[in-house]
Amino acid sequence: MIDSFSHLNYKNPLIEGRYVSPIDLKPITNLWDSFVVKGLSGVSVNGNSIPVYRFGSGDKTILMWSQMHGNESTTTKGLVDFIGFLTAASQTSNHMLKQCTLIVIPILNPDGAVAYTRVNQNQVDLNRDFQDFSQPESVFLKSVFDRVAPDFCFNLHDQRTIFSVGSPAKPATMSFLAPAADNDCTLTPSRAIAMKLIAVMNETLQQMIPDQIGRFDDAFNNQCVGDYFQELGVPTILFEAGHYPEDYQREVSRALVFHALFSAVNSIAGDSYINYPLDAYFDIPENQKNFLDIGVIHPHLVNKLIPQDSLVAIQYKEVLEAGKIRFVPEFQSIARDHKLSFHKIVDLSILESDLQASVLQNIKDIVAAICV
Repeated sequence: MIDSFSHLNYKNPLIEGRYVSPIDLKPITNLWDSFVVKGLSGVSVNGNSIPVYRFGSGDKTILMWSQMHGNESTTTKGLVDFIGFLTAASQTSNHMLKQCTLIVIPILNPDGAVAYTRVNQNQVDLNRDFQDFSQPESVFLKSVFDRVAPDFCFNLHDQRTIFSVGSPAKPATMSFLAPAADNDCTLTPSRAIAMKLIAVMNETLQQMIPDQIGRFDDAFNNQCVGDYFQELGVPTILFEAGHYPEDYQREVSRALVFHALFSAVNSIAGDSYINYPLDAYFDIPENQKNFLDIGVIHPHLVNKLIPQDSLVAIQYKEVLEAGKIRFVPEFQSIARDHKLSFHKIVDLSILESDLQASVLQNIKDIVAAICV
């Protein structure tokens, strides 16, 4: 059970689901006009504005950006909710805002957000553009970084449903990384600080989603923004919001992002992260890729070409239709070793299913069309 710690009090009802575009955010950001950083607004390839907001007046500056990949919106929702908490007067939020200054870019890749694509309008992955700086969005983020000189950076993303943690595998519902600063993955001072902050968030989230928090591989790539900023000596954290069972709209994950941001910013405000051991970071298990969305057992009942001891693995493709994301099942493989884990098992030997009839029929059609 996710501890609500008032999250529902701050969950913004104007955005939900997987599709979050600048237009969807507009009714919310219109209320943030007094927080706009004047003279610091970017423009995307397609001419969409990229506004920047400042919350708080403290000496500890935290730069955070979301939707660098346009189809990764969960952290944007959690960030909006967290800003709702910050702007509602309370003793805790006032303390955070007195100690910290948050510089926030809700959607760095507005063109990708509109099209629901990872890449920008020029088909460039912005998170692989921090040596070339070929795109205006990448150049803009670097200009914000240079101007505000942050003490911390939060790089907010989503991860796919394939990621798992532990054995037996559980979904990696949240994952983090303190990116490397060089090819040797040296434990630099800035990286150590990022690790300690991740340990703080892990401690909080383990109470809500035990054994469902992962740590990303730290192979160095200074084309990635996190590695690049870490290389420059600024503690940088990669956030990855993932899958919670039955939560394809990622509303549970949204709450977890809220809690992660709360615990990290609160820890920065009070300097409590300093006391956390680095081992607490390395104790977080590394992500694996052991999950697929659907495992179909007894597929031979609708396709005699498939061996009886096999199952069919299916993965959803996310398709934007009329401002909503539709999850379209697609065949991935026939599995015989049964080492994969699945978010859902469909047993074709059972007449009844909790799936919608159209979805179940779609899965049967996929299985029937497989040529072995």
